[in-house]
Amino acid sequence: MKLDAALPPIHLKEVPAIAKAAQEVGFDALWTQETQHDPFLPCVLVAEHSETLRFGTAIAVSFSRSPANLAYTAWDLSAQSGGRFILGLGTQVKAHIERRFGMTWPESVTGKLREQIQVIHAFWDNWQNGTKLNFRGEYYKATLMSPFFNPGPLPPSPALGEGTGVRGFIPIYIAGVNTGLAKLAGELCEGFHAHPFNSPRYMKEVILPAIDEGLEKERRKRKDIAVSVTAFVATSPEEESFARMQIAFYASTPSYKAVMDLHGWGETAEKLSGFAAKGEWAEMPMLITDEMLHEFCLVTTQENLADDLKKRYDGIADRLTLYTPFVPGEKDEWWRGLAKAFN
Repeated sequence: MKLDAALPPIHLKEVPAIAKAAQEVGFDALWTQETQHDPFLPCVLVAEHSETLRFGTAIAVSFSRSPANLAYTAWDLSAQSGGRFILGLGTQVKAHIERRFGMTWPESVTGKLREQIQVIHAFWDNWQNGTKLNFRGEYYKATLMSPFFNPGPLPPSPALGEGTGVRGFIPIYIAGVNTGLAKLAGELCEGFHAHPFNSPRYMKEVILPAIDEGLEKERRKRKDIAVSVTAFVATSPEEESFARMQIAFYASTPSYKAVMDLHGWGETAEKLSGFAAKGEWAEMPMLITDEMLHEFCLVTTQENLADDLKKRYDGIADRLTLYTPFVPGEKDEWWRGLAKAFN
């Protein structure tokens, strides 16, 4: 199990120092997010200011971008970093795609994301191997690639082709909460980003079987895909309160209700959705009981955190990121000790 770090929502000028610190601490990868900022711009600086640190998007919103745009950006970041970049994609939810990005929500979420990945692979195959670009699907058509627009193959690198064995193909991770995207990851991808709103039981009973189903369909093995889990942890009352608030926010999302349903808390999810619809955010954390908190968040001590994380996610996660972003200068020795425990 590898320990990764999450880049906090910061300005670009602060990224170089965090990239250097993350590598020095001993994290395996540093993930950027699409919240207040574009997730790809920090990646350029991470690549420039580190030598061994993997990095990637967790996530970039796929339905707000064309597959060609994603293919070119990932290609350049992989070339710049010697193959250390991981392309992490997420669909977001309908309201954000339509009302925040001004794009169209597809009839089939898995169908469109499948085609996006297939088109990206088609571009990469053309650039790396000279295979004719000729993709024709329901959502995308990509058939034109003249030499002027072809960036050419990526140079050989030990970091390229993680999980694929195919030189020149950049790892793609997709994120999801429900089984459709987990199955798709098993079919087409090198990794799956589990949404932070998860529990070990949900991962074992719902997500991992769906990934296995996708793997079996394409005759792939479990080693061909990495499961990346972002974990809520709390080692103080303040951290417990924060986790309770975030869990309430995620549990209010209707498309995430399956997580609550598994545990028999569907009625609470509906109440949370009602509060969220009215903007009554302060009321929501009070609906998260201690039982719910412990199901979705590891409550422990700083001294026992590493051991408890390993026990909790053994057989579930290949990569582990704490929901708490990594901020240099805050608990550096603690982070260093935690990273050492996973190396």
